[in-house]
Order: sequence, then structure tokens, then C-alpha cells
Amino acid sequence: MEAVRNMGEWDKSRLQDAGYMAERLAACEAEIQKGIIGQREIIRQVMLAMLTGGNVLLEGMPGLGKTRLVGTIGKVFDLSFKRIQFTPDLMPSDVTGTNIIVRNEQGNAFSFSRGPIFANLILADEINRATPKTQSALLEAMQEHTVTVGNESHRLAEPFFVLATQNPIENEGTYPLPEAQLDRFMFKILVRFPSKEELRGIVALTEGAGAPVIEKQIDGEGLLAARALVNQIPIADAVMDYLLELVMATHAPHPHIREGASPRAAQALIRASKAKAFLEGRLNVSFQDVKETAYPVLRHRIIPSFDAVSEGITEDDIIQKLLAQRTE
Repeated sequence: MEAVRNMGEWDKSRLQDAGYMAERLAACEAEIQKGIIGQREIIRQVMLAMLTGGNVLLEGMPGLGKTRLVGTIGKVFDLSFKRIQFTPDLMPSDVTGTNIIVRNEQGNAFSFSRGPIFANLILADEINRATPKTQSALLEAMQEHTVTVGNESHRLAEPFFVLATQNPIENEGTYPLPEAQLDRFMFKILVRFPSKEELRGIVALTEGAGAPVIEKQIDGEGLLAARALVNQIPIADAVMDYLLELVMATHAPHPHIREGASPRAAQALIRASKAKAFLEGRLNVSFQDVKETAYPVLRHRIIPSFDAVSEGITEDDIIQKLLAQRTE
């Protein structure tokens, strides 16, 4: 692991904490890779989101290991894990829970029965197969980490993450996610089809005599401690200006952009850049950190224009052009 450098105002004890935590997170990443063949970039991006408390949307065709990835992460971080299979007939109360009538010594009373949302790590599997009404049941949990049923709010345990999978919208039986919900995902990660060699490894892993044993490397308290360290990493004024100008550029007149990114995108880009620097053993954010995290942060927050869609220009193409126009 590269030594932690660029101390700035960090004292010796915090530097020791940062160095130790970076080593533990590197061990977590290596352990996840034992159960997931290839997809190293995707694993790194999910790690970045978990370090900052962000939610992740994984998009890809069925069968690419998205569900396996989330289950492996739950084991490595020793987090309580619930899987919700989203279907067209799923109701909001099936996600959040509901008040039920129970009999006690005083008569009948309402009691709240918790839904599967009450866990540290939620796998919202095929989220875009549920109706918009059910999708919206996640909004409050994803942003405020609370669930309100009736007149009562219930706090979710920390750390709390939603890792959702969705099939490409062209697939039959899918509903597009509302923009408000998309904006609550810190990252949108595209899961590509594996190469031939990766496919060979996947087949050997899943069809062989025995799958590798995934061991816990850190717990929820350790993850929260790492997040606190990440939050303290400074950003130089020049890098901050570069980051903000990139987000503002999505709102400038552009033939391929109909709607630009929200202020939440700037917040996500700051946190993601800090987390990337931390995982690489640095206590300062570089321009390259911003450039590399811009794609998963912005691709679901930019709405392409009709011209872009008709010309086959993707969100990633737009982000690439915006980055090329920025000077460090």
C-alpha cells in the first residue's frame, strides 16, 4: 500500500488511523475480488460509494453477477443484508413495513411491523421492474435514512446503503426510474459483459468443486470510522473550482444536453474524489480524482437532448467532451 503522504494539518494519530484504515479497506477490496471474477473497476466504485455513504445503481443485463457482488460485499463488511425482489405487484408496504393490529391486555392496538428496508445493506434487485409508486417508497430511506409510516418516523441503522440493480430500459416489463430517485443514487455503474478469460474464471468459480470462502475484514463501526477520516480530507481551491465548473458546464447551452446535473451531483463528486484519494493512500484530492469519478456521478444526472439520442451520443460521450473542454 502506498504510504500516506501530504500530511497538511493532520496530526500523527490521525495519520496512523488513516494508514491503518487504508490497509483494512485494501484487504476488503481484495476479499471481494475473491468472489467476483473481473469487474475490478466496478468493485472499486462500489467501495468509493460505501466510504461516503452513497447509494449505487448497477445497470447491466441479467446474469452478470450484480446480485453476487452485493452479497459478497455484505459478508466482507459484516453488514446485515436484505434482498428485495422488485416486481410489478410489489407494494410500498412490502418495502417499508406497515402498522398491524395486535391484541394486548388493554385491547387492540397498532404495532409497527418492520419491512426488509430495516437492514444495513439493501439489495433492490431489478428496481425498474416495480411501479413508480413502489420505487418512490425508497426515496426517504435513501436520503434521510428514515421510514415514515402513518404519523410515525423510524430511524434506520447506520451504516445504511441501497445497492440497486436494473436491467437496461429497453428490456420488456421495465419502468424508467423518476429523476428524483435517480438523483439520490451517488453512482450509476455500468456492468459490462465479461471477456472470454473472465468468463472462463466465472464458470470455474460457479461450477467448480467449491466456491471460495469469503471472510469478514471490517465491520460497520470500522466503515463509519473510515468515512469520518475521508470527510476530513481537504480539497485545494483550484481542484474545487475545476469540479464546480464541470457541474456548471452541464447547465450551459449545449446541443446534446436537455437538463444538467443537480447540486447534489457536486456534493457527490466532492465525496467520491476524497474517497478515491484515500483508497490510493493520499490525503489530497487531485484533478485526476475528479475526472475519473465524474462518469459514475454524472451519467444518470444528465438528460440528453433529442439530437443526442438520435445521433447515438451517450451520457458518457457528453461527459468526455465536457472534461476535454476543462483546463486544470
